[in-house]
Amino acid sequence: MATCDLRLTNATVLTMARRFTIHRRSSVAITGDAIVAVGADADAYAATDTIDCLGRVVMPGLVNAHTHVAMTLLRGLADDLRLDVWLMGYMMPVEREFVNPDFVTLGTKLGCAEMIRSGVTCFADMYYFEDAIARATADAGMRALCGQTVLRFPTPDATSYEDSLALARDFIERWRGHPLIVPAPAPHAPYTCTPEILRACAELAAEFDVPLHTHLSETALEVEQSRREHGMPVVPWVKKQGLFDAKVLAAHCVHVDDGEMRALKNFNAGIAHNPTSNLKLGAGIAPVARMLELGLDVGIGTDGPASNNDLDMFEEMRLAALLAKGSSGDPTALPARDALSMATRLGACAMHLDHLTGSLEPGKRADLVVVDLDRLHNVPAFDRDPNGIYAQIVYAAKSTDVVDVMCNGRWLMRDRALLTLDEHELREAAQVEAKRVDVFLSSREVSVLQKLVAVGGAVEQESFEVQVKARILSEAPVLAVLGSKQVTIVRSSHYHQYDTYWSFEDPDQGWLRYREDEFLDADGTITGARARLTLTGRTREEAFGAVLLFRSRYLAPAAHSARFYREYFRPAAEHVVEKDRRRWLLVYRGVEFYLHLDRLMRPATDGYFVEIKSRTWSRRDAGDKAAVINELLALFGASPDDTISDGYVQLAAGKTLETKKT
Repeated sequence: MATCDLRLTNATVLTMARRFTIHRRSSVAITGDAIVAVGADADAYAATDTIDCLGRVVMPGLVNAHTHVAMTLLRGLADDLRLDVWLMGYMMPVEREFVNPDFVTLGTKLGCAEMIRSGVTCFADMYYFEDAIARATADAGMRALCGQTVLRFPTPDATSYEDSLALARDFIERWRGHPLIVPAPAPHAPYTCTPEILRACAELAAEFDVPLHTHLSETALEVEQSRREHGMPVVPWVKKQGLFDAKVLAAHCVHVDDGEMRALKNFNAGIAHNPTSNLKLGAGIAPVARMLELGLDVGIGTDGPASNNDLDMFEEMRLAALLAKGSSGDPTALPARDALSMATRLGACAMHLDHLTGSLEPGKRADLVVVDLDRLHNVPAFDRDPNGIYAQIVYAAKSTDVVDVMCNGRWLMRDRALLTLDEHELREAAQVEAKRVDVFLSSREVSVLQKLVAVGGAVEQESFEVQVKARILSEAPVLAVLGSKQVTIVRSSHYHQYDTYWSFEDPDQGWLRYREDEFLDADGTITGARARLTLTGRTREEAFGAVLLFRSRYLAPAAHSARFYREYFRPAAEHVVEKDRRRWLLVYRGVEFYLHLDRLMRPATDGYFVEIKSRTWSRRDAGDKAAVINELLALFGASPDDTISDGYVQLAAGKTLETKKT
């Protein structure tokens, strides 16, 4: 008689193999880390140890095909936001401040504990300090595809993408061949990577024959941006960069058409469907039923705990099935059996790990769970329909119905008790980290300036400036002075400007201006563009007649859209201005001044506006320059009565600019 180390008996065995074989009142035989027999064949084995499963279901451990596991420590940090605001405005600033090997180790242990409790034995990860994540995962006894993140900008674990690539190579070399961990490069996404990064990561993955983990076509905005910048959607563009020379695991793929799905199939790319995260971030619903129809390997993932906000694969299975039905109007779409397959075998296929896990078959690793379906919410059970058991698991079962979990032949949980992790210790340590993050974010939220600094790039001007703005009926006096010998023109430029001014409930926060400049040549053709943020305090240091001395301003590059900053800063009101601006740097009486001549297009206004300003280093200097500015103002045909104290927010005639509450 054949022998084995362990035999699980008296179980309903769901193999989740391609034929979806079910063995009722049967066994699974295990030796070491592997399954040696299933069903009637296993019944014949003599085992060193035998466990009676009491009629419960034994099935493959669930496969979480996409997550950022260490982000358990950022769970609930910022919710109900758009993806870009959530990511750039909150996640990345916090990650820059806190993410280090100790942080990700704790977050990974917390995530592993949660996943083990919900029946997950294998997951695909992508984050920073992936070496620490891999170590914590292996210590917990779980299986994982661990992707070392590569981005085009500095990250918590690398100052450049070259460093990130070097880290990925080193990580792969050290973990390749591990019994639980499969290392991988993880270029974050096409919009956060360069073509060179995508090619280098694909070459690295191919060199070591490991998968490549990335995000593709998550949002409609991403696809629109790809069409605008590259003339094609995301999938064909990354194909041109050679990304599919590697074994790709592509997370999301929400916005892909039939042609792109066929391309993904042709290149054997796996897909990770993340229904909860995609809904929560408003990304949409991936066409998974069509993907399966075309033969793609589609797994299910939770995404990171900061955008889900849990790691419960039972919830994801159920939601995946329901979304496919609700979005198509077809109740037969994505039946329960297929949803469970996505969470097991197909997920392993998508991760390119189906030779190891995902189904209960001889030769595969002993990654399995025992599920009790005899709970109040799951009775009665009917035997007429052989597929009824899949429906029980997907539509009625809960993660709390998982009673035992084994990975690689090792028990990780028995009778709901974790065996490799201390849950109480993890709870306490996680709460300590939460308090630290709370302090950081609270200090940042004190002022608009702090939020500007947090989102990156704010620089305070060292000097003050004196300036005056006035309304004039005609541009002729200004042009006449500029054409005379009274002033010397150093240089000039021409812009089309779009200004959005934001004010806040607390007026001491000042005004934040988002400015988009289009550079125009002599023919009025656009030759370039830029965007900037300027935060100006509301208080003035001193007035010199019509001329004002303003306090210093804070400048920052505007790397995102006006919509992003509107949602990030949450102003109380918004004022919009569109204007044509001609700008000169001139010298008058030995002093340099900037001169702006503006024609307002929105709101439509008669006449022109002239602005004269100069930097100053002291109040005495400011007073002297104010006198000269007033002379210039007179030359331009304007008087102090024509001046506007608050820029374009209030026009001289008292007309308020276009304003909307936000």
